Amino acid sequence: MRALIQRVSEASVTVEGAVLGEIGPGLLILVCAMQGDTEAEADRLAAKIAKLRIFQDADGKMNRALLDTGGAALVISQFTLAADTARGNRPGFSTAAPPDEGRRLYEYFAGRMQAQGIPVAMGRFGADMKVRLLNDGPVTIWMDTDG
Repeated sequence: MRALIQRVSEASVTVEGAVLGEIGPGLLILVCAMQGDTEAEADRLAAKIAKLRIFQDADGKMNRALLDTGGAALVISQFTLAADTARGNRPGFSTAAPPDEGRRLYEYFAGRMQAQGIPVAMGRFGADMKVRLLNDGPVTIWMDTDG
């Protein structure tokens, strides 16, 4: 699985003019299931993100995790994280999981984040979403369970 994580002061997702999810301080997590991914990859990714020390401590150092801060996560499906730009000018997405499997793993991942005690808001898989965020830092981190 792949994820792009952004530390945010706030974030929200809107579909067809309706806000589906919003959070205050925490993480915006754009996530993509890749072909061959299983629950094991989702488990590892959720555990790593929940414990990733990218929030400031009292000394201003990135030394606290989302679990330490009581922050929330806005989890958005983002199949374009599978983009292959090696050839030509049009990205290919053939390495992304098929839609049914991608949806299942996206929902499973969000559930694993929630199971760790993190409040989770979500977008809608496959929808045309409008995501708003106030990036904090900015802190943006790319993660891949293959790497």
